Amino acid sequence: MNAVYMMASGQHGTLYIGVTSDLHTRIGQHRDGTFEGFTKRHGVKRLVWFEPHDSITAAIQREKSLKKYRREWKVNLIERENPKWADLYPLLFIEHGPLARLQPPEPHL
Repeated sequence: MNAVYMMASGQHGTLYIGVTSDLHTRIGQHRDGTFEGFTKRHGVKRLVWFEPHDSITAAIQREKSLKKYRREWKVNLIERENPKWADLYPLLFIEHGPLARLQPPEPHL
């Protein structure tokens, strides 16, 4: 699934915005520290928001747009759908979870 996503080191912690054509695998790589880089250096392992897209081009455009926004706007976007900044990664594996609906999860925490 093509997606743009945000990860955090913790609630109101360091944020990372990325784009991928395989959300399961890419988030797993971040969590495992498979690659050297920003997320590994800053301990950014919690998937806190994602948005599916029909094409990788649309996802890349959205990623570029999000990166231009102020942090406050990004925090509001996360908290609108995930007020407690829960790690959404486990939800990607639920049979009737967000990938089955192709919509971001709506955690009720």
